[in-house]
Amino acid sequence: MHFKHPEILYFLFLLIVPILVHLFQLRRFKTSYFTNVRFLKELAIQTRKSSKIKKRLLLATRLLLLTCAIIAFAQPFFEARDSKNASNEMYIILDNSFSMQAKGKKGELLKRAVQELLENTPETAQFSLLTNTENYWNTDIKSVKSSLQNLKYSAAPFELSSIMAKVKAHKTAHKKDIVIISDAVGLKENDIATIESEEKPYFIIPEAEQKNNISIDSVYINQTLENFYEISVDLSGYGDDFKPVSTALYNQNKLIAKIIINFDTKKKKINFTIPKEAFHGYVSIEDNGLTYDNKLFFSISKNKKANVISIGEPEKSIFLARIYTSGEFNYNNYAINSLDYNSLEKQNTIILNELVEIPQALQTTLKAFVSKGGNLVVIPSEKSSISNLNSFLGNFGKVQFNSLKTESKLITKINFDHPLFSGVFENKITNFQYPKTNSSFDISSPYPAVLSFEDQSTFVTAIQNPTAGITVFSAPINGGNSNFQQSPLIVPLFYKMAVNNQKTGVNALTIGNNKPYFVDVLLTKDAILEVKGTEDSFIPIQQILNNKVKLTFNDFPETAGNYSIFDKKENVENLSFNYKRTESDLSQVNTNVVSDFKTADTISTIFNTLQTERTDSQIWKWFVIFALLFLALEMAIIKFVK
Repeated sequence: MHFKHPEILYFLFLLIVPILVHLFQLRRFKTSYFTNVRFLKELAIQTRKSSKIKKRLLLATRLLLLTCAIIAFAQPFFEARDSKNASNEMYIILDNSFSMQAKGKKGELLKRAVQELLENTPETAQFSLLTNTENYWNTDIKSVKSSLQNLKYSAAPFELSSIMAKVKAHKTAHKKDIVIISDAVGLKENDIATIESEEKPYFIIPEAEQKNNISIDSVYINQTLENFYEISVDLSGYGDDFKPVSTALYNQNKLIAKIIINFDTKKKKINFTIPKEAFHGYVSIEDNGLTYDNKLFFSISKNKKANVISIGEPEKSIFLARIYTSGEFNYNNYAINSLDYNSLEKQNTIILNELVEIPQALQTTLKAFVSKGGNLVVIPSEKSSISNLNSFLGNFGKVQFNSLKTESKLITKINFDHPLFSGVFENKITNFQYPKTNSSFDISSPYPAVLSFEDQSTFVTAIQNPTAGITVFSAPINGGNSNFQQSPLIVPLFYKMAVNNQKTGVNALTIGNNKPYFVDVLLTKDAILEVKGTEDSFIPIQQILNNKVKLTFNDFPETAGNYSIFDKKENVENLSFNYKRTESDLSQVNTNVVSDFKTADTISTIFNTLQTERTDSQIWKWFVIFALLFLALEMAIIKFVK
């Protein structure tokens, strides 16, 4: 037992006062005369015995009364089992990712967790609340009530390691109690590994009852017809035993088509046919799972002709004119001696077709062209200067030419996963008619090959660049050196190289993907582009590049939907944003990684446990009660004991 004010116990010396009073009573007895002495003697004996008992009882009760009163003022208590952590600071980490939309026994997991926090968190408790996107430091439940009630689902996935880093960086003189409320979807051992041994958080893992979910993964143009697009929609099913799913296509919120599909496989593909014109809408489904992945917004821009020029001898560029037709491209060819350098900045793609030497002035112009988002294709000549080529390519990456080998090679390998071939092949082809080259350069490249020779050496490679496409051939492809011009690979390859970074297909950006976006617009120096949606708007990071503007969106917008880019009040272009589909699979719950930590069903359980373990047992009230009882007992003895 401990005392809050042990110095008051010195007053126990006052117990000697009632003892002295009882030992040295100065009361004088009065003599009474009776006629019959025999009766008087008997009465005197009885009075002395009862008086002695009464005095002793009164002395005992008064001593106990005074003792209990003094001890009560000293405030005795029993120390709590975990009293050393009584001053710990509380940190509550609340997962508000999209997987928390799943329904448990009492509704959506996030909404139920918020309700429990509001109902069971003591009003006097101080804590810090951290969600996927927001931080509320050193607050209380009244202060964050409104924020919790309006808490929205976050497009940012739940990353426990980064949130724990924030908690660790928050400096304090006290230890920390950490409560993590998450459904553990996608929780990895690496996240748990970042938790230090002394932190030992509590985990509350609400469980979803309905784990079946269907998501729309992607939308793309499967086929381009003369007057129509065939749109393909890829869907994924997670779980078992799905009911028929209603799928609808909307343009400008107007219903275009609707279909009911039976989800008999984990992957499903459906097609819609729409007019070959600008599109600004979405695909939606109706299922009983998560709602965030039930819509996929996308836009299709009005066809714009891409500007393409080739620099080289006209007779070696005839095949390019057959690929870049006037319906989709503005194509021109120039010999090196007749090239107008001022026209280069207006191009989308420039092809250097078998130049023996690349002049320094052209190198400088092309470097600026690529830095502003232009596409560049380099096809060497058998007579090309290796040092000149390497000096030029050094401006863009680490592709370097070595010696020329005059030996015949077959082009046998296609990198189907390369962006230049995305959406080109329905199936992976292994036995096509192999084109060949009679001579080729050995090149060293750290980048993945697009096409490779039979000896695994590179025929076509692409330099990784976030703003532009730079494609390099290792061999001339004129008719004298190669039959590649007759290969079925040449059309999709050159087509994709020319339209790289151009809006020629479906526009469906992912929120949080920082890949630059280029807008074909001519702005004045102080002009600013703004992105507007139906509910919100923002100004992205932007850089003016001649006749286009490079936009970087970072983590904007916060809400998926259809948006438009405005130059003041003029609508420049439509674009669409969607959430990442990383939370769609609810079977990714990984509770095994938290088996070494304390778990609880509700937040009230944790608060009650901490209060029980860290609150001292105050017993001074009992001593007050005992003092009152002894006071009542003393009064009873005085009144009733003779």
